[in-house]
Amino acid sequence: MGKTVKQTKKDRLEAAGWKVGSTADFLQLSPDELAFIEMKLALARNIRTRRLRRKLTQSQLAKLINSSQSRVAKMEAADPSVSVDLLVRSLLSLGTTRKELGRVIATRAA
Repeated sequence: MGKTVKQTKKDRLEAAGWKVGSTADFLQLSPDELAFIEMKLALARNIRTRRLRRKLTQSQLAKLINSSQSRVAKMEAADPSVSVDLLVRSLLSLGTTRKELGRVIATRAA
């Protein structure tokens, strides 16, 4: 079977002296660090999805969780300044069950 276009491109880049790898390789992330980042991204994406499903603005969600619109924007962007605690509490405020929360946390980043 022949090589895929992706593999052929990778081979050409490596032959030209380029190093090909993942973001985790580039940032030298441990498996634990990568898992934590993926978990935080999944929580952030889920907040946005649930907010939109409930037809709430960022400001309305901010009022619901006693925060600010800019904080909600940072939460949805998985900003490093946002704690996992705040993400989890916000999801619970949006009606997420613990079982659903477990599924969100188990989601791998795409």
